[in-house]
Amino acid sequence: MTTHHIPLALGTIPFGTAVDDRTAFAIMDRFAEAGGALLDTANNYPFWYDGATGDESELTIGRWLASRKNRDRMVVGTKCGARPTVPGDRTLGSAEGLSAPVIKAAIEGSLRRLGTDHVDVYWAHMEDRSVPLAETVGAFDELVREGRVREVGASNLPVWRLERARNVARENGWTPYTHLQLRHSYVRPRPGAPLQSSGHRVAGDETLDYLREEPSVTLWAYNTLMSGGYTREDRPFDEAFDHPGTDRRLAVLREVAAEVGATVNQVVLAWLIGGSPAVVPIVGVSGVEQLDEALGALDVKLDGELRARLDAVS
Repeated sequence: MTTHHIPLALGTIPFGTAVDDRTAFAIMDRFAEAGGALLDTANNYPFWYDGATGDESELTIGRWLASRKNRDRMVVGTKCGARPTVPGDRTLGSAEGLSAPVIKAAIEGSLRRLGTDHVDVYWAHMEDRSVPLAETVGAFDELVREGRVREVGASNLPVWRLERARNVARENGWTPYTHLQLRHSYVRPRPGAPLQSSGHRVAGDETLDYLREEPSVTLWAYNTLMSGGYTREDRPFDEAFDHPGTDRRLAVLREVAAEVGATVNQVVLAWLIGGSPAVVPIVGVSGVEQLDEALGALDVKLDGELRARLDAVS
């Protein structure tokens, strides 16, 4: 994938539902104008909203790409595997899974909604241990060979399964997963504490260690700004983050933000982008002002001393 775009991805979950076309188009226009290219969506966003089917986000992006005629300069990533098969199901209980027939059918739907002939990054949205890895990885490879997918990634996968999938690809001469998408931010949950969103998987120490040794795999991080929790009283953190380490991290974060003249959110994003391993933060916004704040993180420089201070807090 080309690397001249900014290292920030735009999350698009509410596009077409909570965020109307006019606002979504304004957000994507501003993102593209700032040098942004990475759009992150899925074939089920946002199925958990009342009245939504899961088509809405892809359809909105498709309308925008058609009206702006800029498909070639955008890097579009979408996902399959977690779309409910029972209409009206708001859980992952009836998720479609990752069998070869499902993957082949899912790409057709996504390409049609996005109005494009290929997806730049195609993701397995969640784990499906009921299907052999070789079947899933082989199906993704077939889509790459057909030219309908450029690169493949896995979301919410434990690192040992990622490595196993990459080995299966290597042994068969197939396209390996070169992207991993996990929940990751500056504050961290208590080890082993369950998250409110059962489908989420957090990037732990072992995963980060693996990625430092595997520069060919790019980490994309979602929920980077904790759904507004760093700055909004009305958005309390998930209970899993309620421990003394969070208070210590927030204190240092606020100190550093004050010293560099940036917002707390900007410091979190700058910390992710410039860290080891480097991370592509996915930022979900509902307005252009929020996007502008996130884009401001690209100008925040954290020197070695500031980064060491942020990293040292446990």
